[in-house]
Amino acid sequence: MDRVPAPNELPFRVGFTGHSGRLRVEPLPPVERRRNPLDSLPDFVLPPAFPKETPETIKEYIKDKYLVPRLDEDVFSPQNAGRQWEFDWFDRAKIQLEPSMPRSVVAPSWEMPSRRKECESELKRWEPESLEVDVSEMATGPEDSGALPRITGPAKDFVRGSINSRPFRPGGLGNADSSSKILPDGACNGEWARQLLRGGPPLTLPPGFKKGMDLGDLKAHSFRWNVYEQEHVDKSTPDAKVIELSMQFDDLFKKAWEDDVMKFVGDGHMPESESPIAPVNESLEIDTEEELHAVDDVIMKESSVLDEILSVESVESTQPRLDVNTESIAQLKEGWALRGGNEEIAERFHELVPDMALDFPFELDPFQKEAIFYLEKGDSVFVAAHTSAGKTVVAEYAFALATKHCTRAVYTAPIKTISNQKYRDFCGKFDVGLLTGDVSLRPEASCLIMTTEILRSMLYKGADIIRDIEWVIFDEVHYVNDAERGVVWEEVIIMLPRHINFVLLSATVPNTIEFADWIGRTKQKQIRVTGTTKRPVPLEHCLFYSGDLYKICENEKIIPHGLKAAKDMYRKKNSATATGTGSYSGSSAGNERARTMRRENSSQAKQNKHSGSQNMQNFSGANPGTQTNGGNSYGSRRSEASLWLSLINKLSKISLLPVVIFCFSKNRCDRSADNLTGTDLTSSSEKSEIRVFCDKAFSRLKGSDRNLPQVVRVQGLLRRGIGVHHAGLLPIVKEVVEMLFCRGVVKILFSTETFAMGVNAPARTVVFDTLRKFDGKEFRQLLPGEYTQMAGRAGRRGLDKIGTVVVLCRDEIPEEKDLKHVIVGSATRLESQFRLTYIMILHLLRVEELKVEDMLKRSFAEFHAQKKLPEQQQLLMRKLAQPTKIIECIKGEPAIEEYYEMYSEAERYSNMITEAVMLSPVSQQHLQPGRVVVVKSQLDQDHLLGVVVKAPSANSKQYIVLLLTPKLPSILKAPSGSEEKKGTDLQVLVPKSKRGLEDDYYSSVSSRKGTGVVNVKLPHFGSAAGVNYEVRGVQNNDFLSICVAKIKINQVGLLEDVSAGAYSNTVQQLLALSSNGNKYPPALDPVKDLKLKDMKVVEDYYKWTNLLHKMAQNKCHGCVKLEEHIKLAQELKGHREEVNALKFQMSDEALQQMPDFQGRIDVLKEIGCIDSDLVVQIKGRVACEMNSGEELICTECLFENQLNDLEPEEAVAIMSAFVFQQKKTSEPSLTPKLSQAKKRLYDTAIRLGELQAKFNVQVDPQEYAQENLKFGLVEVVYEWAKGTPFADICELTDVPEGMIVRTIVRLDETCREFRNAAAIMGNSALHKKMEMASNAIKRDIVFAASLYITGI
Repeated sequence: MDRVPAPNELPFRVGFTGHSGRLRVEPLPPVERRRNPLDSLPDFVLPPAFPKETPETIKEYIKDKYLVPRLDEDVFSPQNAGRQWEFDWFDRAKIQLEPSMPRSVVAPSWEMPSRRKECESELKRWEPESLEVDVSEMATGPEDSGALPRITGPAKDFVRGSINSRPFRPGGLGNADSSSKILPDGACNGEWARQLLRGGPPLTLPPGFKKGMDLGDLKAHSFRWNVYEQEHVDKSTPDAKVIELSMQFDDLFKKAWEDDVMKFVGDGHMPESESPIAPVNESLEIDTEEELHAVDDVIMKESSVLDEILSVESVESTQPRLDVNTESIAQLKEGWALRGGNEEIAERFHELVPDMALDFPFELDPFQKEAIFYLEKGDSVFVAAHTSAGKTVVAEYAFALATKHCTRAVYTAPIKTISNQKYRDFCGKFDVGLLTGDVSLRPEASCLIMTTEILRSMLYKGADIIRDIEWVIFDEVHYVNDAERGVVWEEVIIMLPRHINFVLLSATVPNTIEFADWIGRTKQKQIRVTGTTKRPVPLEHCLFYSGDLYKICENEKIIPHGLKAAKDMYRKKNSATATGTGSYSGSSAGNERARTMRRENSSQAKQNKHSGSQNMQNFSGANPGTQTNGGNSYGSRRSEASLWLSLINKLSKISLLPVVIFCFSKNRCDRSADNLTGTDLTSSSEKSEIRVFCDKAFSRLKGSDRNLPQVVRVQGLLRRGIGVHHAGLLPIVKEVVEMLFCRGVVKILFSTETFAMGVNAPARTVVFDTLRKFDGKEFRQLLPGEYTQMAGRAGRRGLDKIGTVVVLCRDEIPEEKDLKHVIVGSATRLESQFRLTYIMILHLLRVEELKVEDMLKRSFAEFHAQKKLPEQQQLLMRKLAQPTKIIECIKGEPAIEEYYEMYSEAERYSNMITEAVMLSPVSQQHLQPGRVVVVKSQLDQDHLLGVVVKAPSANSKQYIVLLLTPKLPSILKAPSGSEEKKGTDLQVLVPKSKRGLEDDYYSSVSSRKGTGVVNVKLPHFGSAAGVNYEVRGVQNNDFLSICVAKIKINQVGLLEDVSAGAYSNTVQQLLALSSNGNKYPPALDPVKDLKLKDMKVVEDYYKWTNLLHKMAQNKCHGCVKLEEHIKLAQELKGHREEVNALKFQMSDEALQQMPDFQGRIDVLKEIGCIDSDLVVQIKGRVACEMNSGEELICTECLFENQLNDLEPEEAVAIMSAFVFQQKKTSEPSLTPKLSQAKKRLYDTAIRLGELQAKFNVQVDPQEYAQENLKFGLVEVVYEWAKGTPFADICELTDVPEGMIVRTIVRLDETCREFRNAAAIMGNSALHKKMEMASNAIKRDIVFAASLYITGI
């Protein structure tokens, strides 16, 4: 480098270092030496600062700078090394998350134990053979929802699922179900290609897109596409559905054209040759045989995939898998439900299933062996048997199989009590977990017990645990008849994936095959139906009256003499007092009056949770004639107590204890138990056992809760061997009663109906307090199924040889027909209670897998309609394949269709206004002799002009009218002599020169006064002035029009003298009225002349008369072939209507609940839960979280911020209105703030009810608000959240303690749902408030752990 001069003699020089090109300053000596040329060079030669750029280096630089992924230096710098960053690598991953699987794998083959070969190994274990299996055949497990891959959710959502997860693909769906909703119709049917072929404009908007590309002004390029029929197609091939078509255009459109060509060809007609046919925009023609195949293809495209799913024929193999079950081949053709009853299975059971998954210490019944055999085969099973018959054995074996196969099994029950009890029963045998609304114990267990609502929530939220489930056990399937919760069973059955098998346990119902067939058809798998109608312990039925038992039924047969003996005793007892009591000796009228008075008294009674204020006669059946208004008087209580004492003494004397007494009222149970004050049925040892048990059970309660009135009272009853069981008891008290009854120390148990459903505790005897119950709406007789369910608790298997059922009789003996219906009548059929709910619609709209329409089709309510779809499809094919009749018009262009449409419309208007116009008093005044009228013809599809000849009289209620007919009747065409002409009712006007004496006489006008006698035989035919006429009687509704014109008639000559001249004169006058171009004279004005007031009728009348004039001007009017063509047009229209009706029945619009669905969709759009494209918005996602309360009211409450200004205690108190269920309670005392919140929430419910009514949802706003919001416990919950003791809050209301506990427990679940909704909304303040509210109510006796779970 050259020397750089610097001030103060500090010279330096500049150099470069390295590839980076950095400058280097080198100081120089202060004295300048002699200039040397070499000094201009650096001390050493450095490489160039920038390497020479080449195409390769530039490419490498761009690749390193922009293409190779690298971390962001600002984010992932050394200074930030200690921070954790949320980085979703899955969103940026461009490779498959799962490695590709091999096309085939080696897997062991499973064989039935009966076919396994003997093992030669030392362990004597069966070793399966291996075979190569295609991976696609093994992928029959839990399928993903939609076309996108499914990613496993976080561990916290493994059991319950999440609103962000997609549900698994429901079983029974076809392969095309999911794509039908993802792909728009325009992208599948090729309509866009057809538009281009027809010369349409270029497409810039792809099918299914909202916006397209802006390509400027593009002009269409004109092309003429020719379609040729391939000559080499073998038409005889049965697989060819339609002729192959080849097109001369770009391959870009070929796929869409091939997909849509069938619809296009189906619109054409038959070609005349195989030469190149017309252009695409003209009609294509095919022969009849090919049209049939084309129609088949069209129908298969138009019908939904569910139509194929619910077809009659089974898609599975009909070959039996076992040689012991060959009888199922014929049944496979009938349906998916295969009835059991194969005796060979029971005989060879140990040979067929030598290695059982679970051994039982007793011999199995035949139906149990058969069910276990089918479970071993991997089939779904429906077991129908009586109570205590041993259905639980099948559930236990399903648990054992799941444990053996390292899978999971789920046991669902309708009642929480059953879930807790089954958890205790299975806990020692299997790895069991429990999931209910408020309890979650060991959810990782292989055998899970849960309520059906929990399983539904898991299915909708796509819980990953569903992948592992092999069996789902539905206990008490007949609960599907429940009006409120029955829909849950149908939802779960429809939503379960196809890898899950069913075990259905039910009481005996008449239509088990029908219900199983629905499940099998919906899930596309066979359902084995087995069970027994034999009771393990036979029952005898008795009446208890006047201290004695009268046997009335044994072995399902009524014993008449037993019933007769009871009635004889009734008559004998009441004969002495018949006069004073109003003669109630068996009188049916008196019995009915008694029932009526009891019904009225009970409906007016007010509930009381402690002592009960209902009159005793309301339920006891006391004679109203013998009692005063003091139902709770001392005399009434004494007689009631004596009745129970006599019954207990009788049962105790003949060793029929323990006994369950069913009373259909909580208050009735309490009062009946309190009446037995002096009864003590326990020994000293039993008293000690009861005392120790109660002390241990109630020791978990705090001091004040142990002294609750209910706890103290029940303990006193239990020590005397008397128990009470109903929904008003505290949960821990109910469990103590149940456990002590199962131990046998409780001898008498007064219970409501829920005991028979929720507790497996049989007794020696069952007593019915009455055979009538209140079902929430009205008092009615017990149903046979209800009676059978409760009576089934009589008889302990292994202890009793026979079970006894007693019906208590007070003031009357039931009729034989009533007893026969209840005792031996047919059980209630399983009926669908399916209904649409908003949360169901939102869950289904949230995912692409299952449409709401598909859910409706798969419901049990639509089962029979969907089962007929294949037959309707074949019928539609035949209808479409029928040759079309052609109407050949002799006047040129056919106008018969237009004429027939006018005729049909006129007929419709005629039916609408006939009653209003023709039957009015004013119109009857105009229908006098001489009035010109228009009457409907009986022979031709035309209208006849006529005149009224005679008005109705006392002898005849018809008008006699002369009508002009368009042609001679067929009888006139036959030759007839002069003698025959005199004797017939026909009259032809002959020329005057050829008339005889009689003819001249009849043709002269008679001036004499008529007598009113009708000498013509009606109908009377004739011909005059070249026109045919007819005289006949006409009813009021046969008149089509009353004309303005009137003519002079000779009534005597027409009816009495039968004068040919009178007929000729009348006919000529009528012809003159229609000779001015109009066939009919103008009609009377409906307003001025007929004095009609209804504007709708007047408007229809004008339209009707205008149609008559248009028909008269039509060229088809008066045609000789009019009748023939009208019939053809009617047949063609009828054919079209039949085809349209069949298409409608096969479409989604024919579903029963489709109108309700459309209305609910409009409601969801209006409130913002979904948008116009049915995409669920954030408001809809919040509504999906609301399971315990009405989803719309809860969601609106959150989005209107109604809880923001409330404290946590106040918020949870108002929220109690969502879960409280009792209708009638005492009025709570609320603070002003709570009163304002209550009014605000109620107004929201009224507004939502009015909105639903606006969109035709069957909802009454007032009933909607009252049914979904019950504020009876707002004050109680408010005080409980503030820390008030339970004993004190019970004094604030008349609601039973058990209902209070149940409401608060459910309220905790509601708080959790609101907390999740707050997280979705992003409302952290509400989230924290709900957490504080939940903590405030979770304390003391309300959330005491269940004895079934923790044990004693």
